[in-house]
Amino acid sequence: MTTASFTGLSRIRYVRAFTVRGGGADYHDQGAGHWIDDHIATPMARYPEYRQSRQSFGINVLGTLVVELEAEDGTVGFAVTTGGEPAAFIVEKHLSRFLIGRSPADYEKIWDQMYFSTQYYGRKGLVVNAISGVDLAIWDLLGKLRGEPVYHMLGGAVRDELQFYATGARPDLAKEMGFIGGKLPLHHGPAEGLEGLEKNIENLSDMRSKCGDDFWLMLDCWMSLDLDYATRLAQRAWDECGLKWIEEALSPDDYWGYAALKKNAPRGLLVTTGEHEATRWGFRMLMDMDCCDIIQPDVGWCGGVTELIKIANYADSRGVMMVPHGSSVYSYHFVITRHNSPFAEFLMMHPGPTEVVPMFAPQLLGEPVPVNGRIRASELDKPGFGVELNREIALHRPYPND
Repeated sequence: MTTASFTGLSRIRYVRAFTVRGGGADYHDQGAGHWIDDHIATPMARYPEYRQSRQSFGINVLGTLVVELEAEDGTVGFAVTTGGEPAAFIVEKHLSRFLIGRSPADYEKIWDQMYFSTQYYGRKGLVVNAISGVDLAIWDLLGKLRGEPVYHMLGGAVRDELQFYATGARPDLAKEMGFIGGKLPLHHGPAEGLEGLEKNIENLSDMRSKCGDDFWLMLDCWMSLDLDYATRLAQRAWDECGLKWIEEALSPDDYWGYAALKKNAPRGLLVTTGEHEATRWGFRMLMDMDCCDIIQPDVGWCGGVTELIKIANYADSRGVMMVPHGSSVYSYHFVITRHNSPFAEFLMMHPGPTEVVPMFAPQLLGEPVPVNGRIRASELDKPGFGVELNREIALHRPYPND
């Protein structure tokens, strides 16, 4: 553990960006037969040739981005997110100039410079993914230099443990594993008509019968619906199956549609979204326009921890619940510090999914996983985010600067 003071920290000397294929942060990059690629409704499902598999239209083409920051004393901080080779180019060729020679304690200024220097070609998506990866690596490095876990630097835990709901194809098994709820992928979108809608209700009804009435069931619609279909699905799913929430039903840019859906939804059914939203400004739109009951930023996509602090504070001031999109330790360290984030998401990355496995395997070593649907705060007590990069995976650095 270093004894360096916060103001006298070792500065960043090297910036490296790698790409990796096969699972991990790009969790859609899976082999054949995985539940996450089995006829899940998408905006591309209007085209029959892209309906069965999300990989068929390229959901996994980018792969994982690994950002590594090495300080002058040899301490290394890192993070994983999505973005692959294009994001690696942005990190090494553009963002590195705001990092080399700087203290990781300057994360606010660094974030500001990264964002506004790329605003003319960024603002959301790939560029903010790259910025998020850098920001997470900064926080990991800062924690390691200070000898503190990230959640301590964010104000400390407000509860002794995290409790989780599980996202996957088998909520019935998730209940047996101790999770508080299960979120199903929606399989059929508007292009499959009334028959598809009936199949969606049948699938949800089957899971309700297996799970009982006391278990949360949610639907992940992955941006695939229109307002009319989403309204009809929400009404029937509430009336017939006791659905807890309907998630990301519409395009993330359709704030007006979300506002209408929230008004149309049955009283008691929650409308949630934000997985593919970014920055304080995007989430301000969602909240100011009363688009949803719960916001779901992904810390690896929305701007990193530095930006998530601002998003969470605005949500707290508005009385809006924030349940981040599943992003392993990067969200755990944040959720444990927030009263308006009472539980967290766990992505069931086992192909079945019939067992609990580390979410970002094989890229992270030491990644905690829920036991009986919970993780103790004490399991997050290692410096930084508490994980190490698996050096045995095939790391590729396409744009080296040193």
